[in-house]
Amino acid sequence: MQAEERQLLIEQHLQKVEFASLEELSEKVDVSVSTVRRDLTLLEAKGTIRRTHGGARLVAPKSDEFIFTARDTHQLDEKEAIGQAVAELIRPNEGVIIDAGTTAYHVAKHLGGKVSHIITNSLPVANHFGSDNSVEVLVTGGVIYPRLGVLVGPLAVESLSKMHADVAIMSGGGITMDGITNSHALLIDIQRAMLESAQRIIFCLDHTKFNRRSVSPLCGLDAIDTIVTDAQASTDLVAELKQAGTQVITAD
Repeated sequence: MQAEERQLLIEQHLQKVEFASLEELSEKVDVSVSTVRRDLTLLEAKGTIRRTHGGARLVAPKSDEFIFTARDTHQLDEKEAIGQAVAELIRPNEGVIIDAGTTAYHVAKHLGGKVSHIITNSLPVANHFGSDNSVEVLVTGGVIYPRLGVLVGPLAVESLSKMHADVAIMSGGGITMDGITNSHALLIDIQRAMLESAQRIIFCLDHTKFNRRSVSPLCGLDAIDTIVTDAQASTDLVAELKQAGTQVITAD
């Protein structure tokens, strides 16, 4: 594959996912990481992308699909119901990890004064508790992606590997009987670190995520303790999940 063709594929991939790690891009165009670095240097000189620690991001995304504030307007009533239902599952003084999903943010809004500490890579979650003295908030390091309101990258993964919580409250791009998928390799890297750092795993997924596959696999059903969804979720998939041994709670 010629350099120009590789660079076009890299640009096209970043148009779809907005940001990506060096390893993800290396796999996408089937060359070494060092070759991807050289391609990114040339693309950055053109002004279309910007290199970050461990990857690259698009300078001018065409879509608002991944913007936190835009995503948080979708299925708002369902997310709020799920948020309340998940919060009821958290025991007093537990330590909680909260990922950067918009539904997880609605869980966070109901946890003030209840939990001992919150670990998060979500800027909206951190900001929500900025003036709340009732809970200790630990924010991961990493690269900030302002549009997504998220911290990602090797530093974020490393910091999570040194932390522990009783519960992880997580989100995803889709769920089938094969497990959970999500849209970004960098998000998946940090979510897998969250899975390793918590004793109990709760996924909050509104009905639009059911029977949907996102870009990349995150985890199998065996990694999940509980799924909380809304009343519009596929009854067939809910039944299959329960039959497979996964607890599914439907929020009112």
